[in-house]
Amino acid sequence: MTENTATTSGRAHLASRLMALVRPYQGVLLLTIALAIALALLAIMRPKLLQVMVDDHVAVGDVAGMSRVALLIAGVLLVEVVLRYVFLYYTDWIGQMVVRDLRVRVYNHVLRLNLSYFDRTPVGQSTTRTINDIEAINTVFAEGSITILADLLALAAVMGIMFYTSWKLTLVVLSVFPLLLWGSYRFKESVRQSYEKVRTHIAAMNSFLQERISGMRTVQVFNAEEQEAQKFRQINRAYTEANLRSILAYAIFFPVVDIISALSLGLMVWYGARGVLSEEVTIGTLVAFPLYISMLYRPVRMLADKFNTLQMGLIAAERVFHLLENKNTAANTGTLRPERLRGLVEFDQVWFSYTGQLDEAVLKGVSFRIEPGETLAIVGSTGSGKTTIISLLNRFYEISSGSIRIDGRDLREYDLYALRRRMAVVLQDPFLFSGTVLENITLHDPGIREEQVIEAAKTIGAHDFILRLPGGYQYAVQERGQALSMGQRQLIAFVRALVFNPDILILDEATSSIDPETEGVIQYAIERLIARRTSIVIAHRLSTIRHAKNILVLERGEVREFGPPDELLAIEGGRYRELYEKQFLTAGTLEA
Repeated sequence: MTENTATTSGRAHLASRLMALVRPYQGVLLLTIALAIALALLAIMRPKLLQVMVDDHVAVGDVAGMSRVALLIAGVLLVEVVLRYVFLYYTDWIGQMVVRDLRVRVYNHVLRLNLSYFDRTPVGQSTTRTINDIEAINTVFAEGSITILADLLALAAVMGIMFYTSWKLTLVVLSVFPLLLWGSYRFKESVRQSYEKVRTHIAAMNSFLQERISGMRTVQVFNAEEQEAQKFRQINRAYTEANLRSILAYAIFFPVVDIISALSLGLMVWYGARGVLSEEVTIGTLVAFPLYISMLYRPVRMLADKFNTLQMGLIAAERVFHLLENKNTAANTGTLRPERLRGLVEFDQVWFSYTGQLDEAVLKGVSFRIEPGETLAIVGSTGSGKTTIISLLNRFYEISSGSIRIDGRDLREYDLYALRRRMAVVLQDPFLFSGTVLENITLHDPGIREEQVIEAAKTIGAHDFILRLPGGYQYAVQERGQALSMGQRQLIAFVRALVFNPDILILDEATSSIDPETEGVIQYAIERLIARRTSIVIAHRLSTIRHAKNILVLERGEVREFGPPDELLAIEGGRYRELYEKQFLTAGTLEA
């Protein structure tokens, strides 16, 4: 199979997948096809009626007959206008319905992708797929497939009536048609290549803007505005040049079509006038043919552009379907949906690598056990695998080997969403969404009442702080909670964790970025949170783990030490003792 055949086959497959999306609206689709046929027939009636008016009534001075035909032409025009309105409305309607359904489908799929997808994929690229590319698919229906079908039907009807009226005059008119077909093909290919580059550049621009706007604080702190502006100018220049190449193609193509159309009209007048003189062509035919020529060339001129629109829609669809085919999701085959968990957590010889290569393993045979209601603290240097452990416990990634068990059952035996419902995580840098404080705590869960939120806030000492905000629980949080301090964001995240009443609580360095004054408030909140529930505390500050039953010391993905704090401190040359002495001796608080 040649590359061209493979490409054609691939586009046909894409087109069939797109048309499958229209299945829920196939009744409306059939209506638009019927309207396309009706409009093609109505379009050729007006020139034909004009020919009849001239030949049968104007030539013989039949004013009454001429008036009847004029009224008939007006009626046909009125019907055509109404049908075209309905046709255009419903072709756009189908496109919007497909886009609506597809956008929801894509977003739901993105929500279920493993974190490894987001580790490797720029945010701007996912945004482009969900917004720009799906919007381009809309044009397949609004300006592409259905309107192309309508134009082809109109062309067939026009050429049929032209040959029926005067086949000789039609052949004269079509003598320059190969030039138009060749020019249309060259235009289509030129614009297609330009549009492909435009799509690539707009994805790059979205990714660049997403990263720089999110990291604007870093850009300004390091006075990197000029460098970043220069990078953006380069990306923007490439995007503009791609658009200009397509504009150039349009600027050349449309005047060429006008020239070919004028040449065709000139040949028609030259031959038609001779035909009138020799009585081979009627005056009515000579009057109607310019209208036929206009109806013939206008769709051909637009067809090339519409084919490009269709191709760009198919390219966008290919990207969207490629995202939907990404199977990098956690296999949710478990059936266990417990109302509560006891909280017994076991890691048994767990190996894990982000790349899938065990020689690059982040965790190497990690084993430990947390009894129900106990608190385990995990300490270690940066990159030792602390955060990876909690990611695996939430099944954000799948382990390479070994097993993770909760309450004696393998993690994969649990329904994924039921399992995560019984866990809560408070991250080092908690993410807050645009919306009210209440919405950020409940995450729009209809089962959580405001009274429960207030009670949870009082429990961990966050209620007074929230009430001091303008509007209290209805305070409008800005994007990522930028107007709030780190401590305030942490408190809101703690309330969020408590209100979901988890059986297993995970705190990922929740106090590492907190000032000493706020740390006391946060420490109180932590104590209330971990009470009577299994907890895993990843700690940078060892002062936050004094209530831990056991401490797990990680070093380069391996368990270096495990046991109660007092026992680990008693180990001469032990890693935990080394970390402890570094922190507290430096602070001058090491007890004798």
